[in-house]
Amino acid sequence: MSHGIALKPARSTRSEALNGTIKIPGDKSISHRSFMFGGLASGETRITGLLEGEDVINTGRAMRAMGATIEKVGAEWVIQGTGNGALLAPQAPLDFGNAGTGCRLTMGLVGVYDFDSTFIGDASLTKRPMGRVLNPLREMGVQVTSTEGDRLPVTLRGPKTPNPITYRVPMASAQVKSAVLLAGLNTPGITTVIEPVMTRDHTEKMLQGFGADLSVDTDAEGVRTIRLVGRGQLKGQVIDVPGDPSSTAFPLVAALLVPGSDVTILNVLMNPTRTGLILTLQEMGADIEILNPRLAGGEDVADLRIRASELKGVTVPADRAPSMIDEYPVLAVAAAYATGSTTMLGLEELRVKESDRLSAVAEGLKLNGVDCDEGKETLVVRGRPDGKGYGNAAGAAVVTHLDHRIAMSFLVLGLVSEHAVTVDDASIIATSFPEFMDLMTGLGARIDLVEEAA
Repeated sequence: MSHGIALKPARSTRSEALNGTIKIPGDKSISHRSFMFGGLASGETRITGLLEGEDVINTGRAMRAMGATIEKVGAEWVIQGTGNGALLAPQAPLDFGNAGTGCRLTMGLVGVYDFDSTFIGDASLTKRPMGRVLNPLREMGVQVTSTEGDRLPVTLRGPKTPNPITYRVPMASAQVKSAVLLAGLNTPGITTVIEPVMTRDHTEKMLQGFGADLSVDTDAEGVRTIRLVGRGQLKGQVIDVPGDPSSTAFPLVAALLVPGSDVTILNVLMNPTRTGLILTLQEMGADIEILNPRLAGGEDVADLRIRASELKGVTVPADRAPSMIDEYPVLAVAAAYATGSTTMLGLEELRVKESDRLSAVAEGLKLNGVDCDEGKETLVVRGRPDGKGYGNAAGAAVVTHLDHRIAMSFLVLGLVSEHAVTVDDASIIATSFPEFMDLMTGLGARIDLVEEAA
């Protein structure tokens, strides 16, 4: 599989203890929204700590194409927004590359405008389902044109006056919730989203920070009702983006697994909707110390100290999936080195990520000697703490399917395995964590690009 450029295989091998203090790049979810809300707000928005991965930069390009002024000045990104309701029709298709979040949220943001906007992406994004976002937009009066059954390329045209809707999100998806709320920004009246299972709440928190009239009510069963009053004013803000917990997961798990490791990770976002992996690893016996917990920009932030630990298998309940949906691939790697079996439940959402992540993880584990069973919505991993037999002595490569998290997860697997672990492409890592290779090798991880491969 190719995405227009040559693949860059990489290999990891058993490493000595990892040691050091690192700072993780900014949170991807907050970075996308910083560009979007800053681009839409009146006045100036200044952002520090932005994740400068390809996915986020593509969102910035889309906002620029619709009238926002975005430039980097020193370490800051400075945005002059258009004002809510004042986006301009893009003159060319909006290319989101691999960015599912940027694409789906921007569909909501601009879809209700009375002009045409066309969305395109790379080979991976083109395969991903967009109907979950397009269906509520249709209810608001948006015309959708797609040649491939609600997959990219998609062209949207909003009505003269969009309809405010009450939408009950049918799956645990922050992207769907957010797309409907963003469509509500340029819709008269009150747009209501009912969320039966809470997902990451950055959209709600950040919209309130930018001045939107948004309220959240939670009933006794935990069902959240989010109401947004449309066509209000958003005002530019100063944002310091905390470190991405999904990117943190890779050096964190590596430090737990490589014997003798002691790693401190600074400035990590600890929003309760994003900490499922840390909770699960602690249940498995991980030595993760939470230092200096604090509030920054309305979000919980802390430093983490991780020491190598002996892990034991656990059952991960389905209701934890929304708080760690991007972390299951690297959790499966941790489970491969735990004593006993780890059972992960409620994984259906993994089948519609950058790849079918559930199958990709299971295939990669088996290729590298790990005993596992893939179910429709489950993964069971039976661990071997010594890593004996793990890796692939013949050098067969894990197929990443253009998925950055598959690539990084299996490179972590190889740091403790008997044989080397190879992934077919490391270039895709730049979509979310361009510093990954340098940061990991700086801690002592043995990860190299495979020069001789084509």
